[in-house]
Amino acid sequence: MNRLAVLEILKRHITNEIVVGTYSSGFDWASISERPLDYYAVGAMGLGSSHGLGLALARPERKIVVLDGDGGLLMNLGTLVTIGKVAPKNLLHFVFQNNVYEANGGHPIPNREVDFPAIARGANIRNVARVSDIADFEKNIASWMTIDGPTFVCLDVEQGPPGRKDWTDMYKPARRAALREALASGA
Repeated sequence: MNRLAVLEILKRHITNEIVVGTYSSGFDWASISERPLDYYAVGAMGLGSSHGLGLALARPERKIVVLDGDGGLLMNLGTLVTIGKVAPKNLLHFVFQNNVYEANGGHPIPNREVDFPAIARGANIRNVARVSDIADFEKNIASWMTIDGPTFVCLDVEQGPPGRKDWTDMYKPARRAALREALASGA
């Protein structure tokens, strides 16, 4: 699947959720979404799931959608155990698996046979799925957005285009200020 095509489908289902994006997934999300409730984890490779967990615990009234990469998750697998234990009902964690550290030059992850859904199940995460077909993603997205979580969905995607990305727009201070204002106002 193409990650940007998946995100375009997701965007149609986003209303008042906080979307947490990191690195390549975050960069792609920023290219199609300009919302105050988009949160980008600055310099936090591997911590998207931790930031999402913190937001889910702090804001239980709001769905938190994490856009994570497989390389990032590998850097912080322990967060799945914590998510499984505290079981936030409002956490939806998408992991885009393309088997490379895309943001760092496309180097392969150490084990391309890693089974992230099995790890999530072993961590006692309530809802776990793997999707390799865009039609299956489109068929299930509404359910994932509404069911009580935590929910973990591994998405098999192709590697994005190589090249340098300009991260300054995604990480601009105005985005953080807009998020704080939106949360303070209850938007």
